[in-house]
Amino acid sequence: MGYVLRVRLASFFVGAATASFVGLSILYKDYKVAHDSISHQVKSIHDSLDRRISALESSKHAEAPQHAEG
Repeated sequence: MGYVLRVRLASFFVGAATASFVGLSILYKDYKVAHDSISHQVKSIHDSLDRRISALESSKHAEAPQHAEG
């Protein structure tokens, strides 16, 4: 009876280890997809803000000589 119990416990722990490995790999892939998505969104917002700031700075530099002449 002891041998059968050891075989069952070993089978249980092998199954638990396999299930946890598969679960962790799925969570890791989900994390990577979410991280890439958020990084892409932040990059697009950052690029948009850079364009807006550049446009404001160029308009500010274009208006500065007009005020000096007046």
